Amino acid sequence: MSAKRASRCQIRVRGRLSRAIVESFDGFDSRTEPATTVLEGTVADTAALHGLLSRIENLGLDLVEARIDPPEEG
Repeated sequence: MSAKRASRCQIRVRGRLSRAIVESFDGFDSRTEPATTVLEGTVADTAALHGLLSRIENLGLDLVEARIDPPEEG
């Protein structure tokens, strides 16, 4: 991921998150699947991604998968 370009990311965590926790991920959309919650949004740079992953860890969430799309050229 480029340090200067925003990238779309998809974070999948085990279980269903409460509305309050989902809303704390400002700018991210969410959907629930049978055993996971999927958060999708944009991260500004690598530091923002690390911050997002740290918040997931601090909340005690079980990270299942993180996908980062390459930044769009333009």
